[in-house]
Amino acid sequence: MAVVSGITLPPCPNKPNCVSTQAATPRHAIEPIRFTGTQEQAMAALLSVLREYPRTKITAHDSTTVRAEFTTRLMRFVDDGMFVIDEAAKLIHFRSASRVGYGDHGVNRDRMEEIRARFAATFTIVEK
Repeated sequence: MAVVSGITLPPCPNKPNCVSTQAATPRHAIEPIRFTGTQEQAMAALLSVLREYPRTKITAHDSTTVRAEFTTRLMRFVDDGMFVIDEAAKLIHFRSASRVGYGDHGVNRDRMEEIRARFAATFTIVEK
C-alpha cells in the first residue's frame, strides 16, 4: 500500500463493496485519476466535480485531501469517499466504500469511474 502525501488510505474490508487505488486485490483495485498542472488546479477541479455530483456532501478538505459522503439514490445508503492528491506523481488516489452491508452491486466502482470521467471533462488527464 502506497503512502501518499503522508496519508495511507484505509484498506478495503474483505467485502466487495469498496474500491481503492491503493488496494492490491483485483476486486478492490481501481486506477487513480491522472492530471497535469498543479495540485491547486487539480484540487479546484476535483472539488468542482464533487460539488456538482448528485447526492454528494463534502465533509472535509484541505490542500491535499477531500472526504465526502455519497448517498445512494434508491435505498439512501451512505458511502464514504476519500481523495488524496499526490502532486509529485500527478495522481489523485481515492477510496470509496459502503458503510453497511456486504455487496454494493458495483455502485462504488461505477461512481468513481463517473467521477474520473467528469474530472477528465473538467481537467487535463495525463496519458499513460
